[in-house]
Amino acid sequence: MTTSVPANRADSATATPRAVLETRGVSKTFGVVRALRDVSLTLRAGEVHGLVGENGAGKSTLIKVLTGFHQPDSGALTLDGADVAFDSPRAAQGAGVCAVYQEINLIPERSVADNIFLCHEPKRFGILIDRKRMLERAADIVQRYRLAVDPAARLGSLGLGAQQMVAIARGVSLGARVLILDEPTSALSGAEVDVLFEVVDRLRAEGIALLFVSHRLSECYRLCDRFTVMRDGAVVRTGTPEELPRAALIAAMLGRESAGEHAWAERSGNADANATPALAVDHLQWGNRVRDVSLRVARKEIVGLAGLLGSGRTETFKTIFGAQKADGGEVDIAGRALTHASPARSIGRGLAFLSEDRRAEGIFPRLSVRENIVASLLPRISRFGFISRAKEAQVVRESIERLGIKTAGPGALITTLSGGNQQKALIARCLSTRPTVLLLDDPTRGIDVGAKEEVHRVVQELARDGLAVVVTSSEMEELLALTDRLVVLNEGATEGGMPTAGAHPDDVLAVLAGAGSGHRAGNGADHGGGTA
Repeated sequence: MTTSVPANRADSATATPRAVLETRGVSKTFGVVRALRDVSLTLRAGEVHGLVGENGAGKSTLIKVLTGFHQPDSGALTLDGADVAFDSPRAAQGAGVCAVYQEINLIPERSVADNIFLCHEPKRFGILIDRKRMLERAADIVQRYRLAVDPAARLGSLGLGAQQMVAIARGVSLGARVLILDEPTSALSGAEVDVLFEVVDRLRAEGIALLFVSHRLSECYRLCDRFTVMRDGAVVRTGTPEELPRAALIAAMLGRESAGEHAWAERSGNADANATPALAVDHLQWGNRVRDVSLRVARKEIVGLAGLLGSGRTETFKTIFGAQKADGGEVDIAGRALTHASPARSIGRGLAFLSEDRRAEGIFPRLSVRENIVASLLPRISRFGFISRAKEAQVVRESIERLGIKTAGPGALITTLSGGNQQKALIARCLSTRPTVLLLDDPTRGIDVGAKEEVHRVVQELARDGLAVVVTSSEMEELLALTDRLVVLNEGATEGGMPTAGAHPDDVLAVLAGAGSGHRAGNGADHGGGTA
């Protein structure tokens, strides 16, 4: 497979750029779990180095070692050839090693300038914050990287993409020589990703060493000069995109040959168009975010909700599920109206919903893996207020085995799991209630290739067994490969759709481009694999 190389990528014929930050034989153990095993990594000036691997491969732990959150049990770090030991994130930042994470950890009520210079504000007389100079310096950084933000604006008033740029600007203000970008594009629109990549190119041109972590391999090949592949806490491959084409990279990540990044078993297509729909939604409304949504989903069918950013996909799911009260419209489950909808009532009627926001609306961070999996199931495994530990243990054991959840044990805190394994635990929670309709809001966001294959396999098995599934995804190729048909949302209203058999992403983009133009291709209410 041929991989295109951006024109601004370092020329392999030139001298090798100097090493800025290196790890040599770094290992780290947590209890019985060996998170890192003899890891050696070199980050070079003016290069974008891609760090890839399945969830649980050790990427997050390595980043925490590089940034001073964890100290290695063995091995060494060198900065410009000299041994260093960061005993805190502040020590790492002081040395010029900074990270920008997927979840932005800034203060939304403070200004852009305040956030850029947080904890290292310019001072007058060494005591008073010099706000005028801070705004001027923030404006210089904003102009230097062509960021479309006002330094005086409140951070919380900006979109997520702009906030991500502010987090990067903060790293620049700290004098970053090494900048780590951990899943920076997972919640960004296509236009915002383009802006981010332009900023990364400028940082690369200035000689900053960048570590780029992403599960979106197309972005990695578009941006990175070199890759390091991790599996089970160890480095298994390092090379350029030319040396590691996509098939080889995926095989290295999985430790086996993959069927392909978006290749899964063919569905039987047994959805019965004449049977009562498992889910019927008619003219659903909620505020101005869900204006007029209608759709039908048959048993054994997987339907994708496709729409641009702000189209109302998440709000539609929450309204169907009863997490927010509908202002109008009807929801039927297997021919029976779902009235006075609430999450508890919806679960009792056979609905299950997986939120896209794992951190805020998914996991219970202070509870164990076991408690997170059975959280929705407690009424069914309890009697007279007492939980049946035998039933609980059986459900948890089967869930861990079925979804391949990597954990030290059911009693381990959910926060000790990687992001992908946390997501699988939440899917296990949905399945534990034995639903007939499953609403999956971007279920593979932040999940690696191997975990995606497992999730897709489970979803398709559930559909073959009679479940009705409605799913969204931030990756159009995934949505096309996984679903039987798409229903298109535009500004909170269903505006048509298409079957996915033989479809190309460009076909979907054409439908999305036509949504809202005055031509309605239908309201998505047909079911059973027909055109929406």
